[in-house]
Amino acid sequence: MTLTQQLITIGIVIAVTIFTRAIAFWLFPEGKKTPPFITYLGKVLPPAVFGMLVIYCLKDSSLFSQTHALPELLSIALIAVVHVWKRNMFLSIATGTVCYMLLMQFVF
Repeated sequence: MTLTQQLITIGIVIAVTIFTRAIAFWLFPEGKKTPPFITYLGKVLPPAVFGMLVIYCLKDSSLFSQTHALPELLSIALIAVVHVWKRNMFLSIATGTVCYMLLMQFVF
């Protein structure tokens, strides 16, 4: 890409980013009530996304493999315990990730 093409590409990316961030404020101004459908999506999409992420992360796990999916299952159990205990999503995810990495590096 030439320098001009690179600058045009960067400009387009900046413009689209600004537009996508600003459109929500244009569609739903502060004084206007949020439509019920948007409120519904705000409630159901986050758990649905996390559910899809869990399924995606576990799609290649096999009970018939050498480790029998034990690192994954132990990490998921730890995530559940930490989340019930502390109610902190970041801490739960970080703890489960560290647990999984340590199990894979030093145990399995």
